[in-house]
Amino acid sequence: MTQRQPRIGVFGSAFDPPHNAHVALVHAALSQMALDEVVVLPTGHAWHKARALSPPADRLAMARLAFADCPNVTVDPREMQRPGPTYTIDTLTELQTERPEAQLVLILGSDQAAALSSWHRWRDILKFAIISIASRDPSTLENAIFSAGNPVPGLAGGTFQALQMPPMNLSATEVRHRVAAGLGIDHLVPAGVARYIDQHHLYLAP
Repeated sequence: MTQRQPRIGVFGSAFDPPHNAHVALVHAALSQMALDEVVVLPTGHAWHKARALSPPADRLAMARLAFADCPNVTVDPREMQRPGPTYTIDTLTELQTERPEAQLVLILGSDQAAALSSWHRWRDILKFAIISIASRDPSTLENAIFSAGNPVPGLAGGTFQALQMPPMNLSATEVRHRVAAGLGIDHLVPAGVARYIDQHHLYLAP
C-alpha cells in the first residue's frame, strides 16, 4: 500500500502579539486541510512592515505560549535567526529540503493572499506549496486572490484551497491599542499571552 504523503502547514506572522484568531486559524487548518502538523513561524525582519516590531524574544515567547496547547503545532524560530529581510520562499525552500517527502501548505489570511503577487519570488512560492486562504471576515473575500477555488487572473499556476473560518473581527493592532489605552484583552488573546504582556509591560503608551 502506498504511504500517504505528509502534509505540513506553514503559518507565518509577526505575532505582535498572537491572538485568538491566529489560534483559531491553525485549528481550522489542521482539521480542514488534513495536515499532519503545522509549523508556526514568527517573522524576523519583516521587509513589508512599516512599523518596528517588538523584540524577537518577546514575540517568540508569546507565540510559544499561544500555541502551547495545540497538538501537532511547532513554533519555529528560524526566520528570527536569519540575518537580513525575511522571505517566505527561503523558509519554504529550507523546509522542503529538510522534509523532501512532504507536501507544504502555506496558510494565509485573505489580506496576505491579496498581496501575494508583491512577495519576493512569489511564482516560486506557488511551485513549492499549496496556498490555503482563510478569511476572518466574509466581506473581505472579494479581495482574496481566489473565488470559488479559482485564482484570479495573473496568479495562474498555483494550487489554491479555501479555508473556512468563523467571522472574527480581531487584529494584533486592536490588541496593542487596547493595552495602550489600559483596556482589557483577556477575551482577545490566550491567557498565557495576556499574562506575558502584562508581566513584560508590552505595548504601553509612552
